[in-house]
Amino acid sequence: MGLVIVGVLAGAAFVNRDTILITFAKSQLPHIGPNHPVNWNEGPAIPPQGQRAPNVIVILADDMGYNDVTFNGGGIAGGQVATPNIDSIGREGVSFARGYDGNATCAPSRASIMTGRYATRFGFEFTPAPVLMERLAPSQHQQDDFVLPQFFADRVKDMPAGTAKGASAVNLLAVPTSEIMIAKVMQDRGYHTLHFGKWHLGNSPGARPEQRGFDESLGFMGGGSKYLPEHDRDAENSKQPWDPIDRFIWPIAPYMVQYNGSPMFAPKGYMTDYLTDEAVKSIHANRNRPFFIYFAPNAIHTPLQAKKEDYDALPQIKDHRLRVYGAMARNLDNNVGRIMSALKTEGIDKNTLVIFTSDNGGADYIGLADINKPYRGWKMTFFEGGIHSPFFMRWPDKIAANSRFDDPVGHVDIFPTVAAAAGAAVPQDRIIDGVNLLPYLNGTAHGRPHQTLFWRSGAYKVVLDGDWKLQSSEAQHKVWLFNLADDPTEQHERSAAEPARVSAMLGLLRRQDAQSVKPIWPSLVRAPIFVDQPGGQPQKKSQDYILWDN
Repeated sequence: MGLVIVGVLAGAAFVNRDTILITFAKSQLPHIGPNHPVNWNEGPAIPPQGQRAPNVIVILADDMGYNDVTFNGGGIAGGQVATPNIDSIGREGVSFARGYDGNATCAPSRASIMTGRYATRFGFEFTPAPVLMERLAPSQHQQDDFVLPQFFADRVKDMPAGTAKGASAVNLLAVPTSEIMIAKVMQDRGYHTLHFGKWHLGNSPGARPEQRGFDESLGFMGGGSKYLPEHDRDAENSKQPWDPIDRFIWPIAPYMVQYNGSPMFAPKGYMTDYLTDEAVKSIHANRNRPFFIYFAPNAIHTPLQAKKEDYDALPQIKDHRLRVYGAMARNLDNNVGRIMSALKTEGIDKNTLVIFTSDNGGADYIGLADINKPYRGWKMTFFEGGIHSPFFMRWPDKIAANSRFDDPVGHVDIFPTVAAAAGAAVPQDRIIDGVNLLPYLNGTAHGRPHQTLFWRSGAYKVVLDGDWKLQSSEAQHKVWLFNLADDPTEQHERSAAEPARVSAMLGLLRRQDAQSVKPIWPSLVRAPIFVDQPGGQPQKKSQDYILWDN
């Protein structure tokens, strides 16, 4: 009888393992205090004499798809959600027609932006995620799915010490302290440096933003936060029951920020609004000295939470999930506009370089079909939809309005371009994969900034060589070859017709692998991502998929 009871209890625990894991993770969340003011470090009361160094603002959206901005000819819900403020950065500066992300997921892309290097050069290959969340992956699939996600339980023992348990342990997975970040370069040049929003590059000793070159940091160290408390009267929420990330993030994601390592405290109002409120205050505080701002809100990443005002402004969109998503994009655009207006109010607009991009493409798991249109693929894939993002630079004193740059550029280029704008030297003791783009924009340099660009996530590797792009999924023993010059949306796979080119490009990948290092931690999950259908739909054997390692 006792064995039967034990068996029943064990069976119940297995059936409810998701709830048990989430409850355990939730119990480890930190205490969050009430909101309080942030007193920004004040710069000089009067402007400097003579020519002054330019200010720099890097605005990094989270999971924003190529088709989420109306500049690119589309827009959310068939163009029903205008993004005039984001668009204006491209119209009043340069738009990069082939702007590539550092990776198809957030943290390695952010590491590439901060260092100017492929994240595989220093082992930051995968996006840090709680092991508890990754354990949920195998249980989340449709009944008739024929390719299932895997969790490699045997690899947990190879995780760095202290990272295998708890939701907060993910913060120990950090960019090595030996890497030099752009904030440090700017700080050494005499800039006041500020970070807002998402970090996701580590919270271990020496890894926090204020320890990597930022004088001031206001935000959250992990991969996300709620925008409002879930049951706030001003919140319009959308949940995706098929998505393991969504199942984990709603109960676990806190609504909190911290300032320079202070105890956690609650924001005031909608998260993106709050971060912008404080960024505008910091612009005023630093109006009379050169500053570098890295503004990285979690918008428009899940959890899908819109502010009621933005949701109510889109009554023409009938689908609730699409309307919430559109409202989040509307809010982000309005807040980008507030930052741009603050520069004009302070009289520093023309002498400020503003860069706008997204960390990766839009995610399949929100279940919306057109967010990366016209490109195939999603976040977590290296098809164009996963790594080809909005990418704009605006600097009225140096970059001509309505410029367009057609050759491939990448997130790795932000580091050397920002450093050059500030007159700062880039490190000479390591390979910098990025290129200073300013000479290409003012006509003093010609040709392509890059002959090749690389991406890697475990056994999934990609090289762009000229206009030819090869994707190799070693776990599937499969390659895809496309000529983006005449097939930019990757419709016509050419590997069978080009065996010599495939062989040569696989050789490029091998040589790049030889320059990379072993990942700091192993991938624990291998999940199928279908290229041409959003999440929440049955798998179709006729459709392409990749296996994503993380």
